[in-house]
Amino acid sequence: MNERSSPTASGATVLVVDDDPTVNASLRLLLEQAGYRVRTEESPEAALAAVREIPGLAAAIQDLNFTRDTSGREGIELLGRLKAERPDLPVLLLTAWGTIDLAVEGMKAGAADFLTKPWANDRLLQSLETALALAAPDEPAAARLTRAGLERQLDLDGVVGEDPAFLEVLRVVARIAHTDVSVLLLGESGTGKEVVAELIHRNSRRRDGPFVAVNLGGISSTLFESEMFGHVRGAFTDARADRTGRFELADGGTVFLDEVGEVDPASQVKLLRVLQDRTFEPLGSSRTRTVDVRVVSATNADLPALVAQGAFREDLLYRLNLITIRLPPLRERRSDVPRLARTFFDRAVRLHGREVRLADDALRWLRSQPWPGNVRELEQTLQRAVLILETAEIRAADLERLPRFSPAAEAAGDSLPAPGSMTLDEMERTMIEKSLDRFDGNITNAAQALGLTRQALYRRMDKFGLRPPEPRAG
Repeated sequence: MNERSSPTASGATVLVVDDDPTVNASLRLLLEQAGYRVRTEESPEAALAAVREIPGLAAAIQDLNFTRDTSGREGIELLGRLKAERPDLPVLLLTAWGTIDLAVEGMKAGAADFLTKPWANDRLLQSLETALALAAPDEPAAARLTRAGLERQLDLDGVVGEDPAFLEVLRVVARIAHTDVSVLLLGESGTGKEVVAELIHRNSRRRDGPFVAVNLGGISSTLFESEMFGHVRGAFTDARADRTGRFELADGGTVFLDEVGEVDPASQVKLLRVLQDRTFEPLGSSRTRTVDVRVVSATNADLPALVAQGAFREDLLYRLNLITIRLPPLRERRSDVPRLARTFFDRAVRLHGREVRLADDALRWLRSQPWPGNVRELEQTLQRAVLILETAEIRAADLERLPRFSPAAEAAGDSLPAPGSMTLDEMERTMIEKSLDRFDGNITNAAQALGLTRQALYRRMDKFGLRPPEPRAG
């Protein structure tokens, strides 16, 4: 049980606690080869003594079972005692008797991660490195709360914003981008969650790998396995060739799971497995495949509420939200509206070849608006202004006269329908019909107004049996 050291790059000390000497020896070899100093103990009491004796202890890896009892209670109790001694100590749980309930309970009790035996060496080292990075001291406030300070840490090319609320988002990104920790992005529709997901990827060690974005809200439960994990030829009717799934396409990079709150319960089970151990089988195949991906997910749903309702798995939530970042709505970062407006306006002018200016009073008017559709609505408003308005200079009065299309408002009239008078499916169908009619069947414009991709709109139209209306004459 002596502590051995070797000349390493990091020299961080890790405590390994397992009643099996073979496990201790294996982990000691693995960790020392990776550059760590290691101390091993075989009982909870000895582990607590070690925590008190090692002032520079960086992390602990502990088993959950130390006797014939395989319930994991001993390990959960030890975790609580370790965190009481050192609240800031990252602790990884390791067990051969892994269960979903144990994983959730361990994460609730403060564990940094939960791994099962036999472990994958790369996965364990990756998890340990991430836990240590997240436990590292934060940057000084003066460096982290200015755009210039953050630009010294991040590649912010193309990212617009200096409002303090948005800088806080960037500060968290700077802290976690270089790790492989799972990130959950929360925020209203249109707040730029995919932009932040791409920012995390671009500033990670995976920057040279693929970034694969998946809108889970547009994938039906029957297509989930094929879309996410791929299929082999003959797996089902019309499967005439092998298909590579999104997770395999993202191997070595980042997969962005947008609208993760819309995944149905059966598909949540399948998603949990690949998040847990990074393995899956393509539909129709019995060969297990392993992928190395970082997972960034996003939703505007209240996932804890869905968990309480039984609509979303608690263990999946804990796998997704090791780090949670809330993106502020545009009304909470008003000082960024002029910057964003000029960026969107200049982009639209270049795209459409117009020679037109945006007046200062127009910028002031834009800043005063509530923007319920957030950044996406602001961008669409300026695109419409450049396309529709024929003046050489766009002023506030011009923008006030510009139609502000809100599908929800048009579908419901001046107010929302009375509760019980219309189902969500009926409201969605009505909004799609209204937007298609307003834009004369133009799928691109209708999708943008609804905050959807063209593919997502087509899927919803198929769901309701809708076709674009015939173009109006004249």
